[in-house]
Amino acid sequence: MAGETLPKAGGLNAIVSGALFLTCGLFDAPFDLRAEPPQLAVVEPKVTKANYASLDQIDVLIADQIKAKKLPGAVVAIGFGGQVVFLHAYGQRQLQPTLETMTIDTVFDVASLTKPIATATSIMQLVEQGKIALDDPVSKHLPDFATNEKASVTVKQLLLHTGGLIPDNALGDYASGHDEAIRKVMHIKLSYPPGDDFRYSDVGFIVLGELVEKVSGEDLNSFTQKHIFSRLKLADTTYLPGEALRLRAATTEQRDGHWMKGEVHDPRAFALGGVAGHAGLFSTASDLAIYAQTLLNQGECNGERILQPGTITEMTNAYQVPRGIRGLGWDKQSGYSSNRGKTMSARAFGHGGFTGTGLWIDPELDLFVIFLSNRVHPDGTGLVNPLIGQIGTIAADFAREALDKTAASESPR
Repeated sequence: MAGETLPKAGGLNAIVSGALFLTCGLFDAPFDLRAEPPQLAVVEPKVTKANYASLDQIDVLIADQIKAKKLPGAVVAIGFGGQVVFLHAYGQRQLQPTLETMTIDTVFDVASLTKPIATATSIMQLVEQGKIALDDPVSKHLPDFATNEKASVTVKQLLLHTGGLIPDNALGDYASGHDEAIRKVMHIKLSYPPGDDFRYSDVGFIVLGELVEKVSGEDLNSFTQKHIFSRLKLADTTYLPGEALRLRAATTEQRDGHWMKGEVHDPRAFALGGVAGHAGLFSTASDLAIYAQTLLNQGECNGERILQPGTITEMTNAYQVPRGIRGLGWDKQSGYSSNRGKTMSARAFGHGGFTGTGLWIDPELDLFVIFLSNRVHPDGTGLVNPLIGQIGTIAADFAREALDKTAASESPR
Protein backbone atom coordinates (compact mmCIF):
# COMPACT_ATOMS: atom_id res chain seq x y z
CA MET A 1 0.00 0.00 0.00
CA ALA A 2 2.94 2.37 0.51
CA GLY A 3 3.38 4.81 -2.34
CA GLU A 4 -0.29 4.81 -3.39
CA THR A 5 -2.22 8.05 -3.55
CA LEU A 6 -5.73 9.01 -2.69
CA PRO A 7 -8.19 10.43 -5.21
CA LYS A 8 -10.15 13.58 -4.56
CA ALA A 9 -12.98 12.77 -2.17
CA GLY A 10 -16.57 13.86 -2.65
CA GLY A 11 -20.11 12.57 -2.20
CA LEU A 12 -21.36 9.63 -0.22
CA ASN A 13 -18.93 7.24 -1.87
CA ALA A 14 -15.86 9.30 -1.08
CA ILE A 15 -13.61 7.07 1.02
CA VAL A 16 -10.10 6.97 2.29
CA SER A 17 -9.05 3.42 3.10
CA GLY A 18 -6.08 2.33 5.14
CA ALA A 19 -4.27 5.15 6.90
CA LEU A 20 -2.50 8.40 6.22
CA PHE A 21 0.72 9.04 8.05
CA LEU A 22 0.18 12.31 9.89
CA THR A 23 3.15 14.58 9.93
CA CYS A 24 2.18 18.04 11.00
CA GLY A 25 3.28 19.29 7.60
CA LEU A 26 1.16 16.72 5.74
CA PHE A 27 -1.10 19.37 4.26
CA ASP A 28 1.47 22.10 3.65
CA ALA A 29 0.16 23.34 0.32
CA PRO A 30 -3.16 25.18 0.09
CA PHE A 31 -5.80 23.57 -2.10
CA ASP A 32 -6.48 25.27 -5.44
CA LEU A 33 -9.78 24.76 -7.23
CA ARG A 34 -8.07 25.49 -10.54
CA ALA A 35 -5.96 22.36 -10.19
CA GLU A 36 -6.29 18.90 -8.72
CA PRO A 37 -5.89 18.96 -4.94
CA PRO A 38 -2.67 17.56 -3.48
CA GLN A 39 -2.48 13.80 -3.40
CA LEU A 40 -2.03 12.32 0.05
CA ALA A 41 0.35 9.39 0.28
CA VAL A 42 -1.01 6.20 1.83
CA VAL A 43 1.35 4.32 4.12
CA GLU A 44 1.12 1.13 6.11
CA PRO A 45 -0.71 1.63 9.40
CA LYS A 46 1.44 1.55 12.50
CA VAL A 47 -1.17 -0.63 14.17
CA THR A 48 -1.57 -3.36 11.59
CA LYS A 49 -4.04 -5.41 13.63
CA ALA A 50 -6.49 -2.56 14.11
CA ASN A 51 -10.01 -3.30 12.98
CA TYR A 52 -10.32 -0.54 10.39
CA ALA A 53 -13.55 -2.08 9.09
CA SER A 54 -15.28 -1.00 12.31
CA LEU A 55 -15.04 2.60 11.13
CA ASP A 56 -17.28 1.77 8.16
CA GLN A 57 -20.25 2.14 10.51
CA ILE A 58 -19.76 5.88 10.19
CA ASP A 59 -20.74 5.80 6.52
CA VAL A 60 -24.11 4.26 7.35
CA LEU A 61 -24.80 6.64 10.24
CA ILE A 62 -24.12 9.75 8.17
CA ALA A 63 -26.03 8.47 5.14
CA ASP A 64 -29.08 7.88 7.34
CA GLN A 65 -28.84 11.37 8.86
CA ILE A 66 -28.46 13.01 5.44
CA LYS A 67 -31.53 11.10 4.26
CA ALA A 68 -33.39 12.34 7.36
CA LYS A 69 -32.35 15.91 6.43
CA LYS A 70 -30.41 16.44 9.64
CA LEU A 71 -27.52 17.81 7.57
CA PRO A 72 -26.71 18.28 3.88
CA GLY A 73 -23.20 16.86 4.14
CA ALA A 74 -20.08 16.51 6.27
CA VAL A 75 -16.36 15.81 6.41
CA VAL A 76 -15.05 13.43 9.06
CA ALA A 77 -11.40 12.95 10.00
CA ILE A 78 -10.13 10.56 12.66
CA GLY A 79 -6.54 10.46 13.81
CA PHE A 80 -4.99 7.67 15.84
CA GLY A 81 -1.40 6.91 16.73
CA GLY A 82 -0.04 9.78 14.65
CA GLN A 83 -1.98 8.72 11.56
CA VAL A 84 -5.13 9.92 9.89
CA VAL A 85 -6.98 6.62 9.76
CA PHE A 86 -10.25 7.96 8.36
CA LEU A 87 -10.95 10.90 6.06
CA HIS A 88 -14.28 11.00 4.25
CA ALA A 89 -16.51 13.58 2.62
CA TYR A 90 -20.26 13.04 2.44
CA GLY A 91 -23.20 14.61 0.68
CA GLN A 92 -23.39 18.24 -0.37
CA ARG A 93 -21.80 21.42 0.87
CA GLN A 94 -24.59 23.41 -0.76
CA LEU A 95 -28.19 22.52 -1.59
CA GLN A 96 -29.46 25.98 -2.53
CA PRO A 97 -29.43 27.86 -4.79
CA THR A 98 -27.48 25.16 -6.68
CA LEU A 99 -25.97 21.83 -5.68
CA GLU A 100 -22.30 21.63 -4.73
CA THR A 101 -20.68 18.34 -3.72
CA MET A 102 -18.90 18.11 -0.39
CA THR A 103 -15.13 17.56 -0.71
CA ILE A 104 -12.46 16.85 1.87
CA ASP A 105 -11.00 20.33 1.32
CA THR A 106 -14.28 22.14 2.01
CA VAL A 107 -13.86 25.23 4.18
CA PHE A 108 -16.23 25.42 7.16
CA ASP A 109 -17.43 28.14 9.48
CA VAL A 110 -16.39 26.31 12.67
CA ALA A 111 -18.43 28.63 14.91
CA SER A 112 -17.63 28.05 18.62
CA LEU A 113 -14.57 25.94 17.86
CA THR A 114 -13.14 29.45 17.63
CA LYS A 115 -13.24 29.61 21.43
CA PRO A 116 -10.61 26.93 22.20
CA ILE A 117 -8.64 26.95 18.93
CA ALA A 118 -8.17 30.68 18.50
CA THR A 119 -9.00 32.45 21.75
CA ALA A 120 -8.04 30.01 24.51
CA THR A 121 -4.85 28.98 22.72
CA SER A 122 -3.92 32.67 22.40
CA ILE A 123 -4.65 33.31 26.06
CA MET A 124 -2.47 30.38 27.11
CA GLN A 125 0.37 31.66 24.95
CA LEU A 126 0.14 35.02 26.71
CA VAL A 127 0.12 33.21 30.06
CA GLU A 128 3.35 31.46 29.07
CA GLN A 129 4.87 34.83 28.17
CA GLY A 130 3.99 36.18 31.61
CA LYS A 131 1.73 38.88 30.16
CA ILE A 132 -1.41 37.39 31.75
CA ALA A 133 -1.99 35.21 34.80
CA LEU A 134 -5.03 32.96 34.89
CA ASP A 135 -6.00 34.36 38.29
CA ASP A 136 -5.66 37.95 37.12
CA PRO A 137 -8.84 40.00 37.35
CA VAL A 138 -9.80 40.77 33.76
CA SER A 139 -10.12 44.40 34.83
CA LYS A 140 -6.37 44.52 35.52
CA HIS A 141 -5.91 44.59 31.75
CA LEU A 142 -9.32 45.94 30.64
CA PRO A 143 -10.24 48.58 33.26
CA ASP A 144 -13.67 49.28 31.76
CA PHE A 145 -14.67 45.69 32.54
CA ALA A 146 -14.64 46.49 36.26
CA THR A 147 -17.93 48.36 36.00
CA ASN A 148 -21.13 46.86 37.41
CA GLU A 149 -19.35 44.81 40.10
CA LYS A 150 -17.16 42.80 37.71
CA ALA A 151 -13.80 43.87 39.18
CA SER A 152 -13.13 40.44 40.69
CA VAL A 153 -13.94 38.32 37.61
CA THR A 154 -10.80 36.42 36.57
CA VAL A 155 -9.40 35.27 33.26
CA LYS A 156 -9.75 31.66 34.42
CA GLN A 157 -13.43 32.15 35.27
CA LEU A 158 -14.14 33.43 31.77
CA LEU A 159 -12.33 30.43 30.25
CA LEU A 160 -14.47 28.13 32.42
CA HIS A 161 -17.73 30.03 31.78
CA THR A 162 -18.13 30.71 35.50
CA GLY A 163 -17.51 34.46 35.35
CA GLY A 164 -21.03 35.66 36.11
CA LEU A 165 -21.85 36.73 32.53
CA ILE A 166 -25.01 36.02 30.55
CA PRO A 167 -24.76 33.71 27.53
CA ASP A 168 -25.51 36.45 24.96
CA ASN A 169 -26.35 40.12 25.15
CA ALA A 170 -28.98 41.74 22.94
CA LEU A 171 -28.26 42.00 19.22
CA GLY A 172 -29.30 45.62 19.47
CA ASP A 173 -26.11 46.24 21.44
CA TYR A 174 -24.19 45.65 18.21
CA ALA A 175 -26.20 47.99 15.99
CA SER A 176 -23.89 51.01 16.28
CA GLY A 177 -20.61 49.48 15.20
CA HIS A 178 -17.69 47.61 16.72
CA ASP A 179 -16.44 50.13 19.27
CA GLU A 180 -19.85 50.86 20.75
CA ALA A 181 -20.65 47.14 20.86
CA ILE A 182 -17.46 46.42 22.81
CA ARG A 183 -18.17 49.32 25.15
CA LYS A 184 -21.56 47.79 25.95
CA VAL A 185 -19.99 44.37 26.49
CA MET A 186 -17.48 45.83 28.92
CA HIS A 187 -20.22 47.58 30.89
CA ILE A 188 -22.54 44.58 31.03
CA LYS A 189 -24.03 43.67 34.40
CA LEU A 190 -23.36 40.45 36.28
CA SER A 191 -25.97 37.75 35.83
CA TYR A 192 -24.88 35.76 38.92
CA PRO A 193 -22.04 35.88 41.47
CA PRO A 194 -18.76 34.88 39.75
CA GLY A 195 -17.81 31.29 40.50
CA ASP A 196 -21.30 30.33 41.74
CA ASP A 197 -22.59 28.86 38.47
CA PHE A 198 -21.61 27.57 35.04
CA ARG A 199 -23.33 29.36 32.18
CA TYR A 200 -21.83 28.95 28.74
CA SER A 201 -21.17 32.51 27.59
CA ASP A 202 -20.31 33.96 24.20
CA VAL A 203 -19.99 37.31 25.97
CA GLY A 204 -17.15 36.00 28.12
CA PHE A 205 -15.17 34.95 25.06
CA ILE A 206 -15.81 38.24 23.31
CA VAL A 207 -14.14 39.81 26.35
CA LEU A 208 -11.25 37.32 26.15
CA GLY A 209 -10.74 38.22 22.49
CA GLU A 210 -10.46 41.86 23.48
CA LEU A 211 -8.04 40.86 26.22
CA VAL A 212 -5.73 39.22 23.67
CA GLU A 213 -5.71 42.43 21.65
CA LYS A 214 -5.10 44.70 24.63
CA VAL A 215 -2.26 42.65 26.11
CA SER A 216 -0.50 41.66 22.87
CA GLY A 217 -1.01 44.85 20.91
CA GLU A 218 -2.30 42.77 17.98
CA ASP A 219 -5.92 42.22 17.01
CA LEU A 220 -7.16 38.65 17.41
CA ASN A 221 -7.01 37.92 13.68
CA SER A 222 -3.38 39.05 13.40
CA PHE A 223 -2.31 37.39 16.64
CA THR A 224 -3.76 33.97 15.79
CA GLN A 225 -2.37 34.05 12.25
CA LYS A 226 1.11 35.00 13.40
CA HIS A 227 1.45 32.87 16.52
CA ILE A 228 -0.71 29.81 15.81
CA PHE A 229 -1.89 29.20 12.25
CA SER A 230 1.11 30.36 10.25
CA ARG A 231 3.53 28.57 12.57
CA LEU A 232 1.61 25.33 12.04
CA LYS A 233 1.31 26.06 8.29
CA LEU A 234 -2.49 26.00 8.44
CA ALA A 235 -3.12 27.62 5.06
CA ASP A 236 -6.91 27.32 5.25
CA THR A 237 -7.52 28.45 8.84
CA THR A 238 -8.41 32.10 9.26
CA TYR A 239 -10.90 34.74 10.12
CA LEU A 240 -12.31 36.64 7.13
CA PRO A 241 -11.50 34.09 4.41
CA GLY A 242 -10.49 35.49 1.04
CA GLU A 243 -12.11 34.74 -2.29
CA ALA A 244 -10.26 31.47 -2.94
CA LEU A 245 -11.38 30.00 0.39
CA ARG A 246 -14.92 31.33 0.05
CA LEU A 247 -15.30 29.51 -3.28
CA ARG A 248 -14.99 26.15 -1.54
CA ALA A 249 -16.78 27.07 1.66
CA ALA A 250 -19.84 25.22 2.91
CA THR A 251 -22.94 27.39 2.64
CA THR A 252 -24.96 28.07 5.79
CA GLU A 253 -28.10 30.23 5.79
CA GLN A 254 -29.36 33.43 4.19
CA ARG A 255 -28.67 36.89 5.57
CA ASP A 256 -30.25 39.99 4.04
CA GLY A 257 -31.27 38.07 0.95
CA HIS A 258 -27.95 36.37 0.18
CA TRP A 259 -26.47 33.01 1.10
CA MET A 260 -23.66 33.01 3.64
CA LYS A 261 -20.73 31.24 2.01
CA GLY A 262 -17.42 32.06 3.64
CA GLU A 263 -19.22 34.72 5.70
CA VAL A 264 -19.52 34.15 9.43
CA HIS A 265 -22.92 32.79 10.48
CA ASP A 266 -22.91 34.09 14.06
CA PRO A 267 -24.72 37.45 14.07
CA ARG A 268 -22.64 39.03 16.83
CA ALA A 269 -19.34 38.03 15.26
CA PHE A 270 -20.65 39.39 11.95
CA ALA A 271 -21.60 42.67 13.59
CA LEU A 272 -18.09 42.90 15.08
CA GLY A 273 -16.58 42.72 11.60
CA GLY A 274 -16.13 38.95 11.40
CA VAL A 275 -13.43 38.70 14.06
CA ALA A 276 -14.39 37.83 17.63
CA GLY A 277 -13.29 35.64 20.51
CA HIS A 278 -16.39 33.44 20.45
CA ALA A 279 -16.89 32.79 16.71
CA GLY A 280 -15.67 33.75 13.26
CA LEU A 281 -12.96 31.18 12.50
CA PHE A 282 -12.97 29.14 9.28
CA SER A 283 -10.99 25.94 8.72
CA THR A 284 -10.76 22.54 7.02
CA ALA A 285 -10.50 18.98 8.28
CA SER A 286 -6.85 18.72 7.27
CA ASP A 287 -5.87 21.90 9.11
CA LEU A 288 -7.76 20.88 12.24
CA ALA A 289 -6.04 17.48 12.09
CA ILE A 290 -2.68 19.24 12.30
CA TYR A 291 -3.87 21.40 15.20
CA ALA A 292 -5.27 18.37 17.04
CA GLN A 293 -2.09 16.36 16.51
CA THR A 294 -0.08 19.31 17.81
CA LEU A 295 -1.97 19.12 21.09
CA LEU A 296 -1.45 15.35 21.21
CA ASN A 297 2.24 16.08 20.62
CA GLN A 298 2.23 18.29 23.72
CA GLY A 299 2.26 21.51 21.74
CA GLU A 300 4.92 20.78 19.12
CA CYS A 301 4.71 20.09 15.41
CA ASN A 302 7.62 19.65 12.99
CA GLY A 303 9.93 21.73 15.14
CA GLU A 304 7.37 24.48 15.77
CA ARG A 305 6.07 24.75 19.31
CA ILE A 306 2.94 26.77 20.01
CA LEU A 307 2.56 25.78 23.70
CA GLN A 308 4.70 24.08 26.33
CA PRO A 309 3.68 20.62 27.58
CA GLY A 310 2.82 21.96 31.02
CA THR A 311 0.56 24.57 29.45
CA ILE A 312 -1.27 21.91 27.43
CA THR A 313 -1.81 19.97 30.67
CA GLU A 314 -3.08 23.06 32.48
CA MET A 315 -5.37 23.95 29.59
CA THR A 316 -6.94 20.49 29.34
CA ASN A 317 -7.06 19.47 33.01
CA ALA A 318 -10.39 18.61 34.61
CA TYR A 319 -11.83 21.66 36.38
CA GLN A 320 -14.95 21.07 38.43
CA VAL A 321 -17.68 23.58 37.65
CA PRO A 322 -21.33 23.49 38.77
CA ARG A 323 -23.00 20.55 37.00
CA GLY A 324 -19.94 19.49 35.07
CA ILE A 325 -16.24 19.34 34.27
CA ARG A 326 -14.55 21.78 31.91
CA GLY A 327 -11.11 22.59 30.58
CA LEU A 328 -9.77 26.09 29.98
CA GLY A 329 -11.72 26.93 26.86
CA TRP A 330 -12.58 23.25 26.34
CA ASP A 331 -15.50 21.03 27.25
CA LYS A 332 -14.86 17.74 29.03
CA GLN A 333 -18.03 16.43 30.63
CA SER A 334 -20.92 18.86 30.94
CA GLY A 335 -24.37 19.58 29.64
CA TYR A 336 -22.73 20.44 26.31
CA SER A 337 -21.09 17.03 25.87
CA SER A 338 -23.69 15.19 23.81
CA ASN A 339 -21.11 15.32 20.98
CA ARG A 340 -18.53 13.45 23.09
CA GLY A 341 -17.84 9.79 22.42
CA LYS A 342 -19.22 7.76 25.33
CA THR A 343 -16.15 5.51 25.54
CA MET A 344 -13.58 8.28 25.41
CA SER A 345 -11.36 8.52 28.47
CA ALA A 346 -11.67 11.02 31.29
CA ARG A 347 -8.73 12.90 29.76
CA ALA A 348 -10.66 13.69 26.56
CA PHE A 349 -11.42 17.31 25.78
CA GLY A 350 -13.33 18.91 22.95
CA HIS A 351 -15.86 21.43 21.77
CA GLY A 352 -18.77 21.89 19.41
CA GLY A 353 -19.92 24.65 17.10
CA PHE A 354 -23.43 25.87 16.35
CA THR A 355 -23.04 25.48 12.58
CA GLY A 356 -22.58 21.72 13.01
CA THR A 357 -18.96 21.18 13.95
CA GLY A 358 -17.14 19.18 16.59
CA LEU A 359 -13.57 18.40 17.65
CA TRP A 360 -12.60 15.90 20.38
CA ILE A 361 -9.08 14.94 21.39
CA ASP A 362 -8.26 12.05 23.73
CA PRO A 363 -4.61 11.91 24.85
CA GLU A 364 -5.09 8.57 26.65
CA LEU A 365 -6.27 6.92 23.43
CA ASP A 366 -3.92 8.98 21.19
CA LEU A 367 -7.03 9.90 19.25
CA PHE A 368 -8.76 12.87 17.68
CA VAL A 369 -12.16 13.06 16.00
CA ILE A 370 -13.10 15.93 13.68
CA PHE A 371 -16.63 16.40 12.39
CA LEU A 372 -17.40 19.33 10.12
CA SER A 373 -20.83 20.04 8.69
CA ASN A 374 -23.11 22.90 7.73
CA ARG A 375 -26.15 21.45 9.47
CA VAL A 376 -27.80 24.91 9.49
CA HIS A 377 -28.08 24.85 5.68
CA PRO A 378 -30.48 25.69 4.22
CA ASP A 379 -33.01 26.64 6.91
CA GLY A 380 -31.35 26.17 10.31
CA THR A 381 -33.24 23.01 11.25
CA GLY A 382 -30.49 20.40 11.15
CA LEU A 383 -29.19 18.45 14.14
CA VAL A 384 -25.81 16.72 14.44
CA ASN A 385 -24.62 16.64 18.07
CA PRO A 386 -25.95 13.09 18.72
CA LEU A 387 -24.34 11.96 15.46
CA ILE A 388 -20.99 13.46 16.43
CA GLY A 389 -21.19 11.62 19.75
CA GLN A 390 -21.93 8.33 18.00
CA ILE A 391 -18.96 8.81 15.67
CA GLY A 392 -16.77 9.64 18.66
CA THR A 393 -17.84 6.41 20.36
CA ILE A 394 -17.03 4.35 17.26
CA ALA A 395 -13.62 6.03 17.02
CA ALA A 396 -12.86 5.51 20.72
CA ASP A 397 -13.88 1.85 20.53
CA PHE A 398 -11.64 1.45 17.49
CA ALA A 399 -8.71 3.04 19.33
CA ARG A 400 -9.21 0.90 22.43
CA GLU A 401 -9.33 -2.29 20.36
CA ALA A 402 -6.20 -1.28 18.47
CA LEU A 403 -4.34 -0.51 21.69
CA ASP A 404 -5.48 -3.78 23.27
CA LYS A 405 -4.33 -5.80 20.26
CA THR A 406 -1.00 -4.04 20.22
CA ALA A 407 -0.48 -4.66 23.91
CA ALA A 408 -1.41 -8.31 23.48
CA SER A 409 1.00 -8.77 20.57
CA GLU A 410 3.85 -7.19 22.52
CA SER A 411 3.30 -9.08 25.78
CA PRO A 412 5.73 -11.95 26.60
CA ARG A 413 4.44 -15.37 25.58
